[in-house]
Amino acid sequence: RKEVLDLKKARASAIRAALSIDDHLSDFSNFRCYRRNGLHMYLKSGTGAKLTSRTKASIKSLLKRNMEGPYGSEWPYEERIKHREMVSVEARYIFVYEFSEEKPKEVLESEGLKKTSTRDETIAAFVHYRFVFEEEVPVVYVYELQLEQRVQGKGLGQFLMQLIELIAQKNGMGAVMLTVQRTNLLAMRFYIDKLQYQVSSISPSRF
Repeated sequence: RKEVLDLKKARASAIRAALSIDDHLSDFSNFRCYRRNGLHMYLKSGTGAKLTSRTKASIKSLLKRNMEGPYGSEWPYEERIKHREMVSVEARYIFVYEFSEEKPKEVLESEGLKKTSTRDETIAAFVHYRFVFEEEVPVVYVYELQLEQRVQGKGLGQFLMQLIELIAQKNGMGAVMLTVQRTNLLAMRFYIDKLQYQVSSISPSRF
């Protein structure tokens, strides 16, 4: 019994430690930029408690464009749920921004340079993830992986999920989990066929 309690304490401690970190990208500097297949992007971390009004609007807009179709008539209800989830203190984010020419400020600073002019930042994709328990196992749960249609099919989604898996491993999580609608065939093929994810034993689709 003591071993079981010690294991539970260790798992709870892992969750608390992961939640105490605001920038999980800090351990993966190689993932700060994505330059492949014609895309020139850079990544930033964020938390649900510190989203700006502009960022909230961008998230809501991208969610609606991508998810209104798959949810159909259920979207108004699901949209309200997602709006509440996005600002949770437990929500952690990776935002992907696109710069057409200039290097982003964060990249310049990391190279010891300064940015002399500014450009509009546009969120081209984002991941909303959390550190939670599933069946008493600490996991990274991906609430959202959303990409603008114009940046899909260029390896960015796979790149982001690889980063999430590394974050999970770094923080001692037992797995990466997510929920996909069975009617969303594109997403099902992406996770199951391309990324080799498996349907969980506790998935409602098994019952």
